[in-house]
Amino acid sequence: MSRSRLVLTDPAEAAVVEQIEVCLVRPEEEARWDETMVQHHYLKSARMVGEQLRYVAKYQGQWLALLGWSAASYHLKGREEWIGWNDNQRRARLHLVANNARFCRLGEPGQYPNLASRAMALNLARLSQDWQARYGHPIVLVESFVDLEWFRGTAYKASGWKAIGTTAGFKRVAQDFYEAHDRPKQLFVRELCPHAARGLRARELPAAWGAQEQAVARRCLLKGQELLSLWQVLHQQVPEIRDAQGLRHRQATVLAITFAFLLGGGQGGHRAIALFAQDLTRKQRASLRCWFNARTRCYEVPTENCFYRVLKAVPGLAFQQALWAWQKARLGAADGDVVVLDGKALRGSGPTQLVGAINAASGRTLGVEPVAQKSNEIPAGQTLLDRLDLDGTIALMDALHTQVETARSIVQEGGGDYVLVVKGNQGDLQKQACHFLPEVFSPSISNGR
Repeated sequence: MSRSRLVLTDPAEAAVVEQIEVCLVRPEEEARWDETMVQHHYLKSARMVGEQLRYVAKYQGQWLALLGWSAASYHLKGREEWIGWNDNQRRARLHLVANNARFCRLGEPGQYPNLASRAMALNLARLSQDWQARYGHPIVLVESFVDLEWFRGTAYKASGWKAIGTTAGFKRVAQDFYEAHDRPKQLFVRELCPHAARGLRARELPAAWGAQEQAVARRCLLKGQELLSLWQVLHQQVPEIRDAQGLRHRQATVLAITFAFLLGGGQGGHRAIALFAQDLTRKQRASLRCWFNARTRCYEVPTENCFYRVLKAVPGLAFQQALWAWQKARLGAADGDVVVLDGKALRGSGPTQLVGAINAASGRTLGVEPVAQKSNEIPAGQTLLDRLDLDGTIALMDALHTQVETARSIVQEGGGDYVLVVKGNQGDLQKQACHFLPEVFSPSISNGR
């Protein structure tokens, strides 16, 4: 049960709104809730789909408003663009979004004008906790649709919702089935926890949510022509490591499927990749040049053992350079002039560490170099810098890479500039910097220092 205090200028309204209670409807009250919703809601229906909760706003036992929440819409173009998640993330995380499918005020029109927004605010304050108790997972984002021919969405706006566009004009009539209608609606969303949209599109869900992704088969996000162009680049630029005699699956096919799996956010080992491959469509398999079984008239995908053998022996640098070439051909070469170098530990891979380079403006990956055992990021970073085209760029990296050899490689061999950080634990270098550089230093000052 939720309560709220509100100071209102109308004493009659204040007496009611200050004592509103928003409660979950008990099982024995559900029939009454449904009948009342059918009677008073403009859609004349109480039907909701998927996971759902019913609430009632009361004043001294009198029902003043009804609120119903259901599973989120399976696909909404405006919502997907606003969140920024991909198709695989949406399918695995959609259960963390709820839809305000029904909101109905009872009583005389215009009575208690602040009741709707107060009831909504009280409901939102408890919704995620109630969902956790009923279904075992929280709700971090809510959505709703407002028919602008009937309403203006005032209660949503007053309780912190945001309008992000209109729907395409379809109504949900089953778990994943929709029918067209001629009345697009305004789409509203509201985050129930800070940065919910950012968390939903992140590579991993925030640990603070205490939520798990649903186990769904990940779909390939690349289209047929994109898969074919990827296969062609890998086939042309990565030398085949096996004897081609008698091979069912070409190396380029195995590598292209692996990259498509990782691009879609896939996690796991060879078995996870093999399961992903089994979900590829016939058209996708054909684009990837999978082996065609003349007896069954089907394209067959590589086995788990095949992925293991190829990935264990494939030359990593050639694979990497082929992917960068495909990326450049597909997306173009228009990047910013700042390159960022950083080291990361690879989760779940023991002591494996990598040094990666990205373009700061586009976020595009430019290269990756593994850190050798019993070594550190410095030589790996220098090796990676030697492979990059740094002409006209500025290389940015942390204090660990503030080394003479690194700076020389960037300027003399790469043709770029650098921004290197000096910290307090680099005592001698810091003293030299304080001595030779002016107090207010810019890389482009008039005297050329």
